[in-house]
Order: sequence, then structure tokens, then C-alpha cells
Amino acid sequence: MLQQRTLRQLALQVTAVALASIATASAVLYTGRTATALPQSIDTVMTVSAGPNSGFADLVEAVRPAVVNISIRTVRHISTRPDNGSSDNSFSQRRGQEFGFGGQPQMREFMERFFGDAIPKGPRGPIEARSLGSGFIIDATGLVVTNHHVIGNADEIEVVLEDGRVFPATVRGSDKRTDLALLEIDANEPLPYVSFGDSERARIGDWVIAIGNPFGLGGTTTSGIISARGRDINSGPYVDYIQIDASINRGNSGGPLFNNAGEVIGVNTAIFSPNGGSVGIGFAIPASLAQNVISQLRNSGQVARAWLGVEIQTVGPDIAHSLGLDEPHGALVSRINPNSPAARSDLRTGDVIVSLNNEPVKRMRHLPRLIARAPTNQSVSLGVWRSGQEITITATLEPLKGSRHALDQQKQEPTRKLGLKLSMLDEADRQRLGKNRNGVLIEDVAPQSPAAHKGLRPGDIILKVGENPVGTPQDVLNQVDLALTDEQNKAILLLVERNGDQRYVAIKTG
Repeated sequence: MLQQRTLRQLALQVTAVALASIATASAVLYTGRTATALPQSIDTVMTVSAGPNSGFADLVEAVRPAVVNISIRTVRHISTRPDNGSSDNSFSQRRGQEFGFGGQPQMREFMERFFGDAIPKGPRGPIEARSLGSGFIIDATGLVVTNHHVIGNADEIEVVLEDGRVFPATVRGSDKRTDLALLEIDANEPLPYVSFGDSERARIGDWVIAIGNPFGLGGTTTSGIISARGRDINSGPYVDYIQIDASINRGNSGGPLFNNAGEVIGVNTAIFSPNGGSVGIGFAIPASLAQNVISQLRNSGQVARAWLGVEIQTVGPDIAHSLGLDEPHGALVSRINPNSPAARSDLRTGDVIVSLNNEPVKRMRHLPRLIARAPTNQSVSLGVWRSGQEITITATLEPLKGSRHALDQQKQEPTRKLGLKLSMLDEADRQRLGKNRNGVLIEDVAPQSPAAHKGLRPGDIILKVGENPVGTPQDVLNQVDLALTDEQNKAILLLVERNGDQRYVAIKTG
């Protein structure tokens, strides 16, 4: 039983919080009512200072109208579940991946506990699932911030305002790597909204307020303090989380974390939980990161990240001493990827990168974050420790392959007609396919769609459309769109890879 596991094992179970829960499980989300008065701006709304002595009532009354519920409808065509659990199509592994944990064994065990009874043992037809999450409005026109894992596999998304009004939502953009998403609704009138604050100024011990809908109980406000900064919960290289002790639970994901001035300094995303409920350890994406990602999603629907092309490791005391460093810091270069920006620079294996554009690299995991937010196709200055002295090396960062992932609903219309939802391959898929192999991942297949009738499944990889290799969802969209404009072309030919096997599939278009 999971409850009998050791604390060390349980510590690995950092659970995504808004956690789109199946309708039969505890519903999770914020439900609310929207204020009648529109804030002139979020900066002017919070003129009151809140705290444990004065209370938080005025603050909550001012910001709560901008906090929304997000209701998700997802239709799944569930097929046979492998008994050995080794397939990439294992339900529990895929569910773990949907929640951003890459199908790690501990997360699979956790998801089995919550969803195991619902996992079909044989072929099944379409199954409709309802799930819930939280979000907050950042613009009077109706832009809503939430987590990627809340809406990542949705067929329909609805945003529920505090006054009970319900609006269909479209995805303006989504970024799986930071677990952030931007939705858009049209209310035909200005909406109350909140603004991001400066999370870098937030200190351990500062009061914070979280608003969400734990376990479907309705709009719930909790308070606490910042417990720690810069937490790494093994969810990827790009986020240093704010740890809080304000009570957040399943359903709070995507909701705002406010400071005592009513500014959003974090997006509530995950909890540590040995039992599925709050134990006073929650994690929020800091506003300093969220602002940059949301700004890119707002402007272009996609996020561009830079790439250096090195493999790095931690500089421990022994390594620091052997290299002549006064104290452990920086990132040790253990490998330089061929045909990368690093390979085209003067970097060498054994170098310790101690700064980027004069910003110190205090720990190994700081470097990926600094590189990711650096501009692409521009030179950066790397402070490098080599042979007992610090030197400066210049490198031109390039866009990270696969980092541009736009969710443009109109552009996806050709593939939606086939019943396909597509995304970029991750690095693990590319390594499995081998060198110089491209393809596009089928993330979801709509039930009763032309693609479903041909047996395509989530996890299949499209290698070619017709005779043309594809490497991005846009490549597939372009080829499908071109085929649909040809009145004589009655079918679209796809070369599909599944578990190492390739086959051609012809999907009729009319």
C-alpha cells in the first residue's frame, strides 16, 4: 500500500494540483461569482495593505472577481491496457506524462491509486471525462492564465466567472515545459483582472494568499507564508518554485498566489502529498518566469527558448577543490553536443561556466534557466573557469528545437477534421527514433473520427504526409491543408511509427 511507503519514497510524489480529475473522482476547481465593479487596473485596486493583524478581507474582496473556474471536457477512446506496463501506451504512464512527470515510476504508482479502478482491462468505446482547474484573468479583454496540465488534453474548455456566467474558451498558447497556458474568452464587456507582481522581491516569511476550489467545495481562500525559494521538484530544468504553506489541494492548479498588496506573485501548480491532500507544502511558479512565458504566448501563441548544446553536472566540494575554485559554484561541462552553438564556440569539456552575461551561475541548475530566457540568435558572454583562471568565451545561442509550439485553433482546423491533436516530439522520442529523425507526435485522437477509424492512437508518430517528411505540427497542417484543397485527392497518406514499426495509413477526407 502507498501509505506504508517510507517518507523518502513519498517525497518523490510531488503531485500536480489542479490535476484534472476524472468526474467520478473528487472534483477540483474554483467556482465563483464575478464582481459588478470593474477595477480600473489591478495596480489601483490594491491600495490596502493586508496582513495577519488587519485581516485579508478587503484584499480578497478586491481580487476574487478575477479568479475563475476552468471546466474541461475530454473524450477518450480507451483501448487494451498492456498487462506488463512496459508499453509507451500504458494508461498510468501516459496519465503521468499528462501531468508533467514523464511517467516516472513513483508518479505512475500514485496515478494508479487515484485512477486504477477506472482503468479499462480491455477494448472500450469513447469515454467522456470531466475535470476542473483554476485560473485568473490578466486583461479586461478576457485573457486567462492557468496551468498547461489543466487544459493540455481538453476537447472543450469553459471558463466560469465568479457571478456564475460561463464562456467557451480557446487556447491562445500553451507551454508544457513550464506548465503554463493562456486562454481567451469573449464576454463582450470589460472584465475584472489582476496583475503580476515582482516575485523576486518576495522573501521567506512573507504572507501569501491562494484562491481556488479544493475538492470541488467552491471558491476557497487560504493564507500562509512563503516557506522557501528556488525549490527544484524535478519537473524540468526551467522552473525554480516558490514553496508555500498556504493550504492548496487538488483543484487549485492554475490559480493565483497573491502577496499582501493583491499582486500575483505565483501560479499554484503542485503539492507534496503522501495522501493526496494538503500537508502544508505547496509549490507555485514564480511570476518572474510566468510573466515572460505568458507575454510570449499572448504575442505569438508560442515560446522561444535559447539553446547552448552542453551537458553539465554539479560542481561539488571535491570537484571545486581539484579545479582550484574557492567554493563550489557554476556548471561543469561534461559533454558538448556536436553541431551545437557550444561546439561552434571555444568551450571545452572540463570548463566550469560561472556566469552568463555577467549574471552568476550559483548552482548547476541555474544555467539552463539563464540560457532559456536569453535571446536567440544573439551572442552571449560566458564566464568560464579553466586551468585555474576565469576567461570569457562568446557563443551565439540558437533556438531550442521544438520549443516553438503554437496552439492556433484556426491553423489546426485541417487536422481537427481528421480528428488529430498534434505536438512536437520530446528529446526522448527523438533519441529513440535515432539521429536526424523527425516526426510529429499524435497527442490525441478524437473518437469516431477518420483517424480513429483507421486505428491511429495517441503516442503514434507521423513521419511523412504523402511523400514529404514532417518535423513540426505546422508541417503536418500545411500538407493536410494542401491535400484538402485538391478536389481529386480523396485520401491523405500518412507514414506512422508505433513502437518501432512503421506503416502507411490512408485517411479519407470526404
